[in-house]
Amino acid sequence: MKLKTRVFELCNGRYQKLSDLVQAMGISYDLYYRVRRGESGINGRFIIGAAKAFPGYKLDDLFYVSED
Repeated sequence: MKLKTRVFELCNGRYQKLSDLVQAMGISYDLYYRVRRGESGINGRFIIGAAKAFPGYKLDDLFYVSED
């Protein structure tokens, strides 16, 4: 099982630029791209950043578990 995120789909309506999103999440561009490409798993810093950038959402809205 693998933890996946909906952050990439949700950011389109809330953040106009990638720089705005990574700043709101408090993460680096490198971490963003590694998670997006599947090169890195979702870590605690990414989870906390997503919760900060999307305060109106529950963790279940931002993340889900996939069988693949």
